Amino acid sequence: MFKAELSNSNILKTSFDAISSIVDEVQIQTDSEGFRLDALDRSHITFIHLELKASLFDEFICDEPEKINIDTDELMKVLKRSKSDDRVLMSLDEGNFIITFEGEAKRTFKIRLIDIEYDSPTPPQLAHPTNIEIPFSLLKDSIQDMDIFSDKIALKVDSDKFIASAEGDFGDANIEYLHGEKIEETVKSIFSLEKVREMLKADKFSDFAQIGLGNDMPLKLTLEMISGDGELSFLLAPRIESED
Repeated sequence: MFKAELSNSNILKTSFDAISSIVDEVQIQTDSEGFRLDALDRSHITFIHLELKASLFDEFICDEPEKINIDTDELMKVLKRSKSDDRVLMSLDEGNFIITFEGEAKRTFKIRLIDIEYDSPTPPQLAHPTNIEIPFSLLKDSIQDMDIFSDKIALKVDSDKFIASAEGDFGDANIEYLHGEKIEETVKSIFSLEKVREMLKADKFSDFAQIGLGNDMPLKLTLEMISGDGELSFLLAPRIESED
């Protein structure tokens, strides 16, 4: 038996707004500790990890581990119908993932489960030489600023600053943020602006983003709930190209 109840629908909505932009289908794994998913997009550029602990939910019952294979677009269509003050109830029944919103009215949706012939991918283990925390809003603003001139963004961290920059045929953009952390190694990588933008749709998950960066290494972006009850993280492969 699986049953979960959540008082804040925004947690699911903001998570799957980002996830559904990156992958078409996911396998949600549930057990007594909560639920999690690991997914890799078809181009093998972005890896996603979501973990929501049982303690986050008002009620969470999972008698035995379950695998919920679901189309992310269909799930997001349903989640978009929730209102901010709706209570969300989730359960499984005869090949359906059932979501009920309880607010002014009680609305129930059944989403057909799909067949997924592969197991969830294993999260890559990477040791980034540089890790900092920056305001999520700053990172989102950086993307909008870079988008004026380019389809790629360079992220750099030195001993004093986090720097986002872009160079295009018609102009350049540059943002500098004093991170205030002890950084011993200067690192820089270039990424697809579109791919970073997809991850940043999860703007209600956390006010801060933890960034792991290395020279020509994947970007690790981690969002953690202040309560410690949930984590959403991404790994994005860099764009390796010549400087000219």
